[in-house]
Amino acid sequence: MLDKDEVKNSIISVARQIFSRFGFKKTTMDEIAQASAKGKSSIYYYFSSKEDIFQAVVEKEASMLKHELLDAIEPLSDPQEKLKAYVLVRMRTFKKLANYYAAIKSEYLSHLDFVENVRKKFDLEEIAMVENILKAGAQNDEFNIDNTRLAAVAIVTALKGLEIPMFWQDEQEQDIEKRLDDLINILFYGLVKR
Repeated sequence: MLDKDEVKNSIISVARQIFSRFGFKKTTMDEIAQASAKGKSSIYYYFSSKEDIFQAVVEKEASMLKHELLDAIEPLSDPQEKLKAYVLVRMRTFKKLANYYAAIKSEYLSHLDFVENVRKKFDLEEIAMVENILKAGAQNDEFNIDNTRLAAVAIVTALKGLEIPMFWQDEQEQDIEKRLDDLINILFYGLVKR
């Protein structure tokens, strides 16, 4: 017999697939219950509403993104390699997290109370991760940065601005890799010839 946490996680996993296929608006509690092989009342035992399930799904995906990023950068010691890994993993992982991406980008979902909190929390965590990488690079005299906080905010903002254009076409993985490499080159070396 499954314990409460396992059942709840199972519902979240199933709901994650349904939300990413149909979106928040078109997904129903009946569909989640049916796909979970549970009665609707069982779903309501664990979650009070569709919004409650969606919040759990979005928070799960935000946590997945954070762990993917940390797993990519923690084993590396070179700040340049860390920053490159960060950008690559962030952009690749975002593509796989449809619900989190919808929650932070969609105006339609902005009425959900938790969305703004999830956005702010991840923004702060992301800026802190990038700033730590930049501080290490500045201390090693690898990066020429006076204000690591401002640079971190600029990098995170630039990455956010590139999310949609980076993935708006169904391109082959090698094309996306090429775009990401070009982005990293601009990030590291700028546009001006020296």
